[in-house]
Amino acid sequence: MAQRFGGKYSPQGDPDKDPVDFRNADVEPAAFRVNLLFVPPAILLILSLGKGALALTAGAAGAAVLLLAAWLLREGLRAQAAYEARKVARRPAFPRKLAASVLTGIGVALAAWSNEPGVLAPLLYGMVAGGLHIGAFGLDPFKNKGMEGIDTFQQDRVARAVGEAEAYLGDMTSAIRRTKDRQLENRVARFQATARDLFRTVEEDPRDLTAARKYLTVYLMGARDATVKFADIYARNPDTEARADYLSLLDDLEQNFDARTQKMLLDDRSDLTVEIDVLRDRLQREGVRPE
Repeated sequence: MAQRFGGKYSPQGDPDKDPVDFRNADVEPAAFRVNLLFVPPAILLILSLGKGALALTAGAAGAAVLLLAAWLLREGLRAQAAYEARKVARRPAFPRKLAASVLTGIGVALAAWSNEPGVLAPLLYGMVAGGLHIGAFGLDPFKNKGMEGIDTFQQDRVARAVGEAEAYLGDMTSAIRRTKDRQLENRVARFQATARDLFRTVEEDPRDLTAARKYLTVYLMGARDATVKFADIYARNPDTEARADYLSLLDDLEQNFDARTQKMLLDDRSDLTVEIDVLRDRLQREGVRPE
């Protein structure tokens, strides 16, 4: 979507007044080279139209397999990006990137067979294509990260709660875009960055879920509903008073989310201090003294 440029010398004012916060920002990992893989299936299907029935069938099947491979690769890259963005994460349940490499090999083999019937040549083409695919995009993460000693049941609860909270943030983004106000979009993005700080803190220590649950559910649901209602009103009639009230709400929410995050971090540090003191006392009782 096209957006008006806003800079220091633009009519929109000073960008430093409400800067964009890129902490925890979602970056689309499926770049141009991934989206480009959706082109070969279309070309293969078009080139197969003027051939016989067998060649057309093989070409159409190859195009369908290549299309599925490109889609799986895009989803696999997104899953890997989410995995790498977290200190505590489970491996993807299904190896999408590996499946995409296998399907790419099958699709290329079918495409080669439609032009050169046989076994050896299509098989070699498919193996080379699958190997190059793995070399270009790599494999999926195959082990959990940072989950040693963590209760998997509690981690699953956190994952569900964070997934629901992320859905609320996505609804807020979709709603605020209807206002076509760049500063409002930036302000919502800044609040979302603060909210995701809380998400990451809970993910790293699932014991914090109880204290943060109302922030992940009740408060974010209210923020989502308020954003939707404000966007409906502001899109019809840009009301400055409604805009000011909405920005004030975001300020209050951001301060409360940040305070909750800082309190949980402080509690975690306090727990660490207690563990250190207990360990020192035990060492002293055992007669261990530092020289």
